[in-house]
Amino acid sequence: MSNRQPEARLQGLWSDLVPVAAPERPPTSRGTVLGRIRFTHTPAEAALDDATPLLTTHMTNEHVRPVEEIWRTALPVRSGSAGDAVFAEDGEHLFYAVRLGPQPVYRRPVRELYENALEFAWERGYTDLVRMWNLIGGITSPNADGLEIYRDFCVGRAEAFAAYADRFPQLSAATGIGTLSPGVDVCFLAAKPGRAVHLENPRQTPAYKYPSQYGPKSPSFARATFLKDVGSPEAVTGTLFVSGTASILGDDTVHADNAALQTEETLRNIEALVGGDNLRAHGLDGAGYDVKDLDQVKVYVRDAEHLPVVRSICESSLPADTDISYFNVAVCRPDLLVEIEGVCR
Repeated sequence: MSNRQPEARLQGLWSDLVPVAAPERPPTSRGTVLGRIRFTHTPAEAALDDATPLLTTHMTNEHVRPVEEIWRTALPVRSGSAGDAVFAEDGEHLFYAVRLGPQPVYRRPVRELYENALEFAWERGYTDLVRMWNLIGGITSPNADGLEIYRDFCVGRAEAFAAYADRFPQLSAATGIGTLSPGVDVCFLAAKPGRAVHLENPRQTPAYKYPSQYGPKSPSFARATFLKDVGSPEAVTGTLFVSGTASILGDDTVHADNAALQTEETLRNIEALVGGDNLRAHGLDGAGYDVKDLDQVKVYVRDAEHLPVVRSICESSLPADTDISYFNVAVCRPDLLVEIEGVCR
């Protein structure tokens, strides 16, 4: 776990990435657990584990180690279940997780899942969506109708957001990535209103404006979300959540078939996204980061043979104390070999 900015942990949300076999509560991690995401060798239904929401997803194999992402807060937490979903809230933040089993076609069940989730968040006043993860088995495989599963998923998600556009008019940071078992795992973080600022990347077309060649409905997410610290909505101190980012310029994949160049281009995209010029363009004067400020980094690599080169580039580009986990899973386009997400504090 990186300790480069420990004071941030007292202001809102923070997370630890730990091996599954490690003690759950490292001594340096104060606070209360809001939710856990376990990346391991088999999926499981979302459940309350010792009164804590736990999402277990199949994203590790013999090439990468199982890890657990533990989200924490400085505030007291209340947890529970809602149908198939589990949640925890602290009065400022909501963690929500649910698993959708394998479906021949995902559009309708994904829409229903998302509508239930959005309604749940709205009823409790968590109207700033902050960070979403969509972990999708067979992401680039065809569904029963021959449509790519990710494109099928995107239709259902987009329809749900359209139905709730008056209540959730802005899209948040998100990742859509493959898993190693059928089904879809969804979890998200949301906050009380007034603290979230959603960012786009000057080097990339907003995902929600992608042309129809990428599917019947565009992906529904922003490139990043900045969450201002609790109690300082006018300040520019907070946490920047970087969406899953890939080697895309405009809306085109670049450096096809070259994992090293895709990794380098992805890091350049993140550099442009988190830099001071882009944050100022989104009204966050005085804020700004460098790619070296990334913490809690997750790197998704499609082909196991590319793990060594991707690992080498990431570890030479980021400080030695950066917490990085690697996953050998498919990315949301067949020609994308690498995707990277992270947090800047």
